[in-house]
Amino acid sequence: MSDADAIERESMEYDVVIVGGGPSGLSAAIRLKQIDPELQVVVLEKGSEIGAHILSGAVLDPSGLNRLIPDWKEKGAPLNTEVVDDNFYVLGEAGQVRVPNWPMPPLMNNHGNYIVSMGNVCRWLAEQAEELGVEIFPGMAASQLVWEGDRVKGVVAGVMGLEADGTPGPNYEPGMELHGKYVFIAEGVRGSLAKEIIAKLNLSEGHEPQKFGLGMKEIWEVKPEKFQKGRVVHTMGWPLGSNAGGGSFIYHFENNQVLVGFVVHLNYKNPYLYPYMEFQRFKHHPMVAELLEGGKRVAYGARAISEGGWQSIPELSFNGGLLLGCSAGLVNVPRIKGNHNAMLSGIEAAEAAAAAIAAGREGDRLEDYDKAVRSGEIAKDLKKVRNVKPIWSKLGLWPSLALGGFDMWVANLTGWNPLGTWKHGKNDAQATGKAADFKPIDYPRPDGKLSFDRLTNVAFSFTNHEESQPCHLKLKDPSIPIAVNLPEFAEPAQRYCPAGVYEVLETPEGAKFQINFQNCVHCKTCDIKDPSQNINWTTPQGGDGPNYPNM
Repeated sequence: MSDADAIERESMEYDVVIVGGGPSGLSAAIRLKQIDPELQVVVLEKGSEIGAHILSGAVLDPSGLNRLIPDWKEKGAPLNTEVVDDNFYVLGEAGQVRVPNWPMPPLMNNHGNYIVSMGNVCRWLAEQAEELGVEIFPGMAASQLVWEGDRVKGVVAGVMGLEADGTPGPNYEPGMELHGKYVFIAEGVRGSLAKEIIAKLNLSEGHEPQKFGLGMKEIWEVKPEKFQKGRVVHTMGWPLGSNAGGGSFIYHFENNQVLVGFVVHLNYKNPYLYPYMEFQRFKHHPMVAELLEGGKRVAYGARAISEGGWQSIPELSFNGGLLLGCSAGLVNVPRIKGNHNAMLSGIEAAEAAAAAIAAGREGDRLEDYDKAVRSGEIAKDLKKVRNVKPIWSKLGLWPSLALGGFDMWVANLTGWNPLGTWKHGKNDAQATGKAADFKPIDYPRPDGKLSFDRLTNVAFSFTNHEESQPCHLKLKDPSIPIAVNLPEFAEPAQRYCPAGVYEVLETPEGAKFQINFQNCVHCKTCDIKDPSQNINWTTPQGGDGPNYPNM
């Protein structure tokens, strides 16, 4: 028994405990109270407020919201910018080729979708939930699971005031145990509790490994004459070329604000690739530079994206709980959308749990939820596009556009994928190649106008961590970064982290690995991409991390 297990804590009992105040967790909370107002429901959110840790593109398909709150317009949901113009370009270094919309399957059409701040959508959803009587506790990081045999009985949340060495400090609070008849894990991508549950209960057995991308985003205020409300632009090609899969989004939002994002698939081979600098270089493309010139960047953030799709969804139910939203990996990669599926998963989870509780059950497996996800709207959305990502990974961009497009078209018309189900193969850490097989990449220096160095940009994520607490980025073996990752992979942590958390310092005693955990924006890239799988991302104390205003 560990010291943590021996600590005496108060406990609170609920019908359903929900970890994560994102679209899936909040949708589940709302749906539970719609079904039975007497249910005791609590939402735990590690951010300082609901929305503080939400980062998404985002073009929102309102199908999930329509099902959850059909009169959302009358209730003032912050969906104010309908997509009016949908553009897709393949970039070269000096120019671009527009791909016409007509050859694309109808599922790629953004007509009827909205450009939103998902942080603000979640803040609004939280208001709806609280009106129904849901208890919401922001600043309460769920740092540990409470197991009862092989059942997840609850979580430990609200541990505060630990010293750097992990011992209780003068303001120590042991936190409390929150027990539920069912526990919903809705932490988002690569959450620490979901990771533990999936590993301990072998939920991924028989399924493909989950795949990921790193999404980085800036909000820009542009000159009014350059702003076109409702315009959507997606690009592929330059600057990534054959170095990595990925692309960009440019969404004209509201109030002359443009959401500029860049996604790098994390299965890239070259350990010298520097995703953040690829993003900064992208903004110097003539098409992008012309839009941003004379504007100013007002926010920055980064987040991993689940990209495995249909074949990577693990078992979603376990004794005592469920995996929801991005914890389950429900993103539609070609559409660059997951929020609608997150909300739908929350609705399905709520309906399964409410029915079980009404029947007098608790702590068992809600297999009806698995069935609903694998046969309902979410399945229809993900099955059609299941081969696009593995084709891209194996054959590259152009074959993916042609073959993946053909597969999507046939699936769209008939419900049948002619290419079957392609496998992903390696996980993203295993995909990393040896430094000796690659050349370092020379990146231009940021100019401070269109492009910025990492630390300057991290200041625009408003991230903050209490410095006296233990480092939440745990090394399984502290010797590996210098002994293994540096000679074999040129220690890619110093490049793949979009917040400058990891550094290799030259000291008189030799190279030293430094972790600047205060900079961490909770993207989870290190947990995913470290070639030795030596970094374990855990939650810092509640309220710490980024404070995104309207990402």
